[in-house]
Amino acid sequence: MKTACVVLLFAVALMLCGGTAAAENKFVGTKTCAMCHKAKEKGEAFTIWAKTAHAGAYKTLEGEAAKKIGKEKGLAKPPAESPECLKCHVAGGGTAANVEKTFDMKEGVTCEACHGAASGYKTLHTKAENKAKAVEAGLVTGDAAKKTCETCHNAGSPTFKGFKYDEMWAKIAHKLPKK
Repeated sequence: MKTACVVLLFAVALMLCGGTAAAENKFVGTKTCAMCHKAKEKGEAFTIWAKTAHAGAYKTLEGEAAKKIGKEKGLAKPPAESPECLKCHVAGGGTAANVEKTFDMKEGVTCEACHGAASGYKTLHTKAENKAKAVEAGLVTGDAAKKTCETCHNAGSPTFKGFKYDEMWAKIAHKLPKK
């Protein structure tokens, strides 16, 4: 019994320590990601992102349609300032205090909205042999990144019309090319 308690406490301590690194990461913004992720060998992720609605997600909050929705919803502030809107239209939800000076919330739904605040893993994830270390440092990948989509693409959105992950992923896919 005593051994089981020690093992349980150790496991909890590991989980708390592992989560702390990612929680302390700062959002760095797209310019940091773009330095490498414009390149073909990096899947042209930045170039693909720049052509998507995600890149213009913040900008939509400044438009007349968003202002109309905000008024209908009784928002206390304009959509571009409302936590109810920013939580899905900006990486870090628009309220993140853990940001570097290179971060600009007006960039919208950036790499870090899906892959996590990058300060802890930005230099680690560039080499395949460091992927596990990058994930430990906060990089979100695979199914975990997929689940992130539904935190915004759901019935809580006033413009929700259904969400088909595979269909939407095809529009923003940015996998690394095989070597």
